[in-house]
Amino acid sequence: MHKTKMNLVLSLALGLAAPLLPALELEPNAMLQATTLEVITAMKQERGQHGGEQKQIASLIETKVVPLFDFSRMTRLAVARNWRTATPAQQAALTAAFKALLVRTYSSALSSYRDQVIEFRSLRSAPGATEVTVKSVVKQSGTEPIAMDYDMEKTPAGWKVYDITVAGISLVTSYRDSFSEMVRDGGVDGLIKALEEKNRQDESRSAAPKG
Repeated sequence: MHKTKMNLVLSLALGLAAPLLPALELEPNAMLQATTLEVITAMKQERGQHGGEQKQIASLIETKVVPLFDFSRMTRLAVARNWRTATPAQQAALTAAFKALLVRTYSSALSSYRDQVIEFRSLRSAPGATEVTVKSVVKQSGTEPIAMDYDMEKTPAGWKVYDITVAGISLVTSYRDSFSEMVRDGGVDGLIKALEEKNRQDESRSAAPKG
């Protein structure tokens, strides 16, 4: 899948997963489906009031999206076996840098949102399951539907997303090979430095005057 298209779909996956009701009150698929209208409405309001500016979109993500995702587990899975060799301080730095990277990517991509529709499938899981996969399809006129699955875990704070698979591509594993290569070349500190540098570069580009 083209990178830009992948980013857009993933941003929708995060944006449309924002909690409308407390996570423990609804099943995961019902929770995700119920929140779609809220986030679509918020996006339309942002576009109407501010033209879909990055600052407002970033704020929307921070307040609506971030609380539903387990960035610590996502980072742990992406870093894979190298996570065990990292110190607690390195693990915290990795999580913060990876979260910043994802949030900025989604903020940029979410600004391209228009009229895509996400349809959620009925949940198939064993009674009392603490990990489930919520299946959905993203539809847009003139394009093929795109399958999108959310891997979720029930935590004391409610259901949390720890991976998204779009058209067969896992968000977590899509980073795993490059992270492993960075660790081989520069150790865990090298990976942290590379992520932080990319975040600084992206932030500088976002702050640069347009035109």
